Amino acid sequence: MTQAALEQPHTYAEYLELEASSPLKHEWLRGRIYAMSGGTPEHSAIAANVIRSLGNQLEGQPCRVFTSDLRVRVPATGLATHPDVSVVCGRLECDQEDPNAATNPVVVVEVLSPSTEQYDRDEKFAHFRRLQSLRAYVLISHEERRIEVFTRNDDDSWTLRETREGPARIEPIASVLAIEDVYRNPLG
Repeated sequence: MTQAALEQPHTYAEYLELEASSPLKHEWLRGRIYAMSGGTPEHSAIAANVIRSLGNQLEGQPCRVFTSDLRVRVPATGLATHPDVSVVCGRLECDQEDPNAATNPVVVVEVLSPSTEQYDRDEKFAHFRRLQSLRAYVLISHEERRIEVFTRNDDDSWTLRETREGPARIEPIASVLAIEDVYRNPLG
């Protein structure tokens, strides 16, 4: 992880207390609390464009799009984190220790930044793959027009499809992220 861990080990309950009282978001893993880095305006705009696009496409469907305010917990590894965008289909299932942490996202989207890109690609993705509900993991570059969609296959392997032009298909939720929409900037 690239974020600095708070010095001593903390229980999950202590982590939840910190989350409730802090304006910052944190990750928790194996007793360590990590402050999550703040995003840039461009990072935030890309995430907002993704939320708008997916929300519009999923309207009327039994799926809901969430911002980074939704905490996601991986029960198999204990990781608690705040993905940029999460999609849950069907009933929201929450962690036994944390009624505000979803355990069943179908899609997780991370907007990459230089400080977290390697972590998001490797260690974080390894945690998310332990969620049996997860069908797609989407990585969006903020430095170039590129969307990577990792889709879980029936045999639990993953297939990567990279898009630099046109639509990036997120087949598990029958949606697309058009490059033009994700990177749209009405301000110039």
